Amino acid sequence: MIEPTRLGGCTDVALFTRYAANPILSRADWPYPVNSVFNAAAVQLPDGDTLLLCRVEDRTGLSHLCSARSANGVDGWRIDPQPTLPASPHDFPEEIWGIEDPRITYLPELEQYAIAYTSFARGGPGVSLALTRDFRSFERFGVIMPPEDKDAALLPRRINGYWAMIHRPMTTLGAHMWISYSPDLRHWGNHKIILEARRGGWWDANKIGLCSPPIETSKGWLTIYHGVRQTASGCLYRLGLALFDLENPEVCLQRGDSWIFGPEAPYERSGDVHDVVFPCGQTIGPEGDTIHLYYGAADSCIALATGSTRCLLAWLDAHSETRKSHKA
Repeated sequence: MIEPTRLGGCTDVALFTRYAANPILSRADWPYPVNSVFNAAAVQLPDGDTLLLCRVEDRTGLSHLCSARSANGVDGWRIDPQPTLPASPHDFPEEIWGIEDPRITYLPELEQYAIAYTSFARGGPGVSLALTRDFRSFERFGVIMPPEDKDAALLPRRINGYWAMIHRPMTTLGAHMWISYSPDLRHWGNHKIILEARRGGWWDANKIGLCSPPIETSKGWLTIYHGVRQTASGCLYRLGLALFDLENPEVCLQRGDSWIFGPEAPYERSGDVHDVVFPCGQTIGPEGDTIHLYYGAADSCIALATGSTRCLLAWLDAHSETRKSHKA
């Protein structure tokens, strides 16, 4: 668990620094023909390798997941020669139009990695789940949250005896972040809104969703989320911060009052979908503070930015109001 401290300058400088040689992965790196590579889940393996489970859109327009491994998490990527986790529409008809945007959470109780991902079919996007120990073989649970739902990740431990998952259903209430609970990872209930999209001219008005899985700190679950603003030239995806209670994660303790990272570099501004930064995973450095944030850029490639967990917490202290509910 990461302990917070207020570091000098944390609240006054850019919270994330782009890797100078971005993007770190693109379709040119892939061992088979594809259209684009983006929105990768991330995890550090026991052997020290960083594994990215990348969303890969092939030339049919449908997506699958493929693993890339690196000793330093930056370069020298070893990419699986064929899809690691392809869609399986014969066994899982909810995947007929592909699978997308994974998030990985290691579950110590099960000694397995949980992959929450978006399955896409005629009814729209839903949340599906798979477990693995080695990213070679997978136990697929199928859809666990029906359409329309996406942007999901598990917390790494049970809360009051139940697994907890943050996700973003589209309902008559809008596009807000919810939490749900399960005794067995298959049956989910007790659904509650934990963070609402703001209204009006805010950067995160009307539509928000989880980015990478929440980071457990002594102050709470530090959460990076995305806000989508509709502009005259299209949607604009940027990142913000929120903090949720450790033992009651449906309670939002702090929410940042501005966005902290947005599309600025050419590879973020221009691509298959312009003006998008979209992280689905991060790893934490051995000192327990450095965040290596892996994000999709313009739905076309994968980039890397680094930050500090302690600085993010210090920034929240300086740029948010203490909150007692999820109301915006």
